[in-house]
This record gives sequence, structure tokens and C-alpha cells, in this order.
Amino acid sequence: MTEDNKKKPNPIDIHVGSRIRLRRNMLGMSQEKLGENLGITFQQIQKYEKGTNRVGASRLQAIASILGVPVAFFFEDAPGQEAVAGRGFAEDASMAFAVEFCGSAEGLQLNRAFVKIADAKVRRRIIELVKALSADDFD
Repeated sequence: MTEDNKKKPNPIDIHVGSRIRLRRNMLGMSQEKLGENLGITFQQIQKYEKGTNRVGASRLQAIASILGVPVAFFFEDAPGQEAVAGRGFAEDASMAFAVEFCGSAEGLQLNRAFVKIADAKVRRRIIELVKALSADDFD
């Protein structure tokens, strides 16, 4: 293994870390709270989420339990998984974008606020407003 490869995180480790961050943010859980539940520091959680440190199998099982998802959740849409049977044709790129957006702070805030709107007409009007403000055509 070359010196460069030692310093570069594995793409799977980066993906697993991003899925940990996504689920933790979806639950509104802090890195500190997740770390407390695991008996480790929030800095260690940061390293896992960046892919800097690899998550061991038993630790990943514990994280899955705390975050209420199966271990397989962390590997969904992982690099090298493009040829999995049962997948749609052009949906992968848009799904990756959606997952990335929903994992961002803005996406989470927007989603949390949006789902609290009880009136379906108001939700539709918000969608129309966002479409009107954006530069892209959606239909």
C-alpha cells in the first residue's frame, strides 16, 4: 500500500459515515448524544462520519440499534453497487441527489418544517412557489 492510499479514506467508509450522519440528522440527534450512547467521544463520531476512521462490525451494529435502522441501511447505494438487480434505470442519480439533499442541514430543516404543514393546499402552493423561484423546469 502506498503512502497516498494510507491517508485517503476508503469510498465505502466515506459512504457508511455519510449514512450514519444522514440517519443521525434525520432523528435530530447530536454527535455528542450518539457518542454518549456508544461510550465514545463526539470527535470519534466525527471521524466515523467523515470516513477518516473505519467503523468496526460490532460498533456498526450498535450504531444501527441506536439509530433504529438495520445495518444494511448504511450500505444502501454504496459505491460499486450500481448493478444490483431490481433497481430502476435513471433513478440512481436523482436518488443520490435526494439523499444528499435530505442529509444536508437545509434539507432536513425544510423537510421537518414542510411535513408539519397540515393543509395540503398550502403544501402544494409552497411547491409551486419553489418551482417559480427556481431556474429549472420541473415538468
